[in-house]
Amino acid sequence: MTEPKSRRHEVRSVVVLTNPAAGHGNAPHAAERAIAHFQKRGVKCVQIVGVDADDALRLSRKALEHNPDAFVVTGGDGVISIALQALAGSGIPLGIIPAGTGNDHAREYDLPVEAPEDAVDVVVDGWSTSVDLGRIVRPDGTEKWFGTVMATGFDSLVSDRTNRMKWPHGRMRYNFAIVAEFFNLKPLPFKIVLDGDPASTSGETVIEKDLTLVAFGNTRSYGGGMLIAPDADRSDGLLDVTVVDAGPRFRLIRLFPTVFKGKHVNLPDVHTYRAKSARVESPGITAYADGEFASDLPVTVSAVPDALRILVPKP
Repeated sequence: MTEPKSRRHEVRSVVVLTNPAAGHGNAPHAAERAIAHFQKRGVKCVQIVGVDADDALRLSRKALEHNPDAFVVTGGDGVISIALQALAGSGIPLGIIPAGTGNDHAREYDLPVEAPEDAVDVVVDGWSTSVDLGRIVRPDGTEKWFGTVMATGFDSLVSDRTNRMKWPHGRMRYNFAIVAEFFNLKPLPFKIVLDGDPASTSGETVIEKDLTLVAFGNTRSYGGGMLIAPDADRSDGLLDVTVVDAGPRFRLIRLFPTVFKGKHVNLPDVHTYRAKSARVESPGITAYADGEFASDLPVTVSAVPDALRILVPKP
């Protein structure tokens, strides 16, 4: 008998992972409020905070050995990315106390933002659902899981530049990087092989041309609400692939405002596909997933059905 995608899940003990830098440093305060509310509701809490991403992942995996009823993160999409590397395929549900800047996971699952107690209530009330995750296989065979979108091309070049910059701080650094890459815009040669494309009679689609960007959506948004894959379904076993043709700068200027409403898919320079998996190649280009560096290209990326259980508001 197939396990139902949504079901009640009793929560009496949780592990809480906090990113102290998330939300411009607001995550620790949100974590304090969340833990106090967990205790008020009679839930046992173990809190972990890593000194860096590798340490946080090590602590997360160790904590999961004790089989908590739920693994809870306080922060944004970056700390969720760490948790996914430990949780994928485990069957232990993820709870989210949103306290980041982008919060695209929270947006996808209609979770309360800037209200830690309300987010705790979602966890303790214990309604879990089964969803897909994206899986990236790097050239060396190692894997990285993601929940929202894998981005390559212009978006990943912006992230590369942001990570190299020392000034300014916060969101302005990312904005400066966008402007710099915009003036450095040039065609990027891509080869993409899509497997399991429902629209292809052969099951395979090959795209080999100059492009501006390619995004692979397990969910709809990235970058704090940009609906790059507006029709993505987190439970269909497919990635929604958004391809933007190479072109002059004015076309990119026209595209950006439309992404926040998902209307860019109606532009002639934008093409959409669906696939179970894809092989992506482009010389010198990187991939970012859930806003974090994932790999240099080439990579293979796929949708893995029912790879995660997540705690959500009751339907």
